[in-house]
Amino acid sequence: MTLGWKLFVVFLAFVTILTTVIVVAFRERKRARTIGHDPAAQQAQDARVLAIIFSSIVGGMFLAVITAWLVFF
Repeated sequence: MTLGWKLFVVFLAFVTILTTVIVVAFRERKRARTIGHDPAAQQAQDARVLAIIFSSIVGGMFLAVITAWLVFF
């Protein structure tokens, strides 16, 4: 497997992470219309969005390490 294909696989993983974040954010935004003024439900929704965003940040850092390893080693 050449370096180009390996980096392409890393790029696909990045796009997958980005797509997941966007889908979850829009789904939660759509769900927010039905919540109304329930503070507990709003906090739970915020927690779900933050969890997916921060887990994607960790995934992005992991992809950066993999990319550096592929390029330099």
